[in-house]
Amino acid sequence: MTRHLAITMGDPAGIGPEIIVKAAARLKDRLGQGKLKLTIIGSGPALRLAEQQLGLDIEIPETEMQGDWPNLCFIQADAEGEPILPGRLSSDGGRMAFKAIEKGVQLAMSGKVGGIVTAPLNKEALNKAGFHYAGHTELLAELTGARGSVMMLAHGNMRVSHVTTHVALEDVPKRLTPERLRLVIDLTHKALKNLGIASPKIAVAALNPHAGEGGLFGRQDIDISAPTIAKAVTDGLDIVGPVPGDTVFVKLRAGQYDAVIAMYHDQGHIPVKLLGFEIDPATGKWMDLSGVNITLGLPIVRTSVDHGTAFDIAGKGIANERSLIEAIEFAERLAMND
Repeated sequence: MTRHLAITMGDPAGIGPEIIVKAAARLKDRLGQGKLKLTIIGSGPALRLAEQQLGLDIEIPETEMQGDWPNLCFIQADAEGEPILPGRLSSDGGRMAFKAIEKGVQLAMSGKVGGIVTAPLNKEALNKAGFHYAGHTELLAELTGARGSVMMLAHGNMRVSHVTTHVALEDVPKRLTPERLRLVIDLTHKALKNLGIASPKIAVAALNPHAGEGGLFGRQDIDISAPTIAKAVTDGLDIVGPVPGDTVFVKLRAGQYDAVIAMYHDQGHIPVKLLGFEIDPATGKWMDLSGVNITLGLPIVRTSVDHGTAFDIAGKGIANERSLIEAIEFAERLAMND
């Protein structure tokens, strides 16, 4: 039986409402056949404005948290305050983004939905509303009571998990511990299995240039990563590393690994986003973006688009829904095997 997936709108002032309506229109046939069921959570006026501006042949009726839902429906996240305008940062936008996620987590934890797919929020607006989190990952960890969560980015066969994300570079070495690295290894292995990869092969990226060059450039790769990897191998996992960061992603792209574990935010994000952005060479502007953010280690399935609120183009009808559709597809696969 197909369960609903919840889609949280993110900041209603961003491109969330637009890409949600566009994705629903593109997925209309599957929704009509009951092969896919989506419940949108967010701001009603923002959703209706996007529907009106886009003029697509799709209807998203409003419903309540309880009771039976149609295959495609909408739930109001919270009471509306001041009008939330496209491209305008506001505390109301941050509040609505938080309340949508809060409701989505409640539905997922209760089993009413199979997982949640998040459209982008704005961290400044979130904090302006009084919700002091660095981003979705930290917010979801607290709402679900997860002790340790891991960010994985995925674009095609480029799957990259992170030991650390939203921390200063100077703090990264202190956060690379045997316990944290082993958690990331185990959660990455489990996620790959849930995505249908029978025998996952994972590489651990080095923290330091040349994996420390025998200690000349730091000892973390030698003293922490190498023994942790060796223990995982002894336990039957197919793990290699530490592999120098300047070659490990080339090998991942070549299919030598099923995933790479990056040490810090930019080490893992840059290669995935470099391949995920499609650039128009004539104008230098990006035309398309592919990629999904998956949170591992939560008691629920959560995927997300791999881009921000894009306030600069919000409300203009030009945002691309490809990343959201990919996030929905990943959530379906993970929910099936969770």
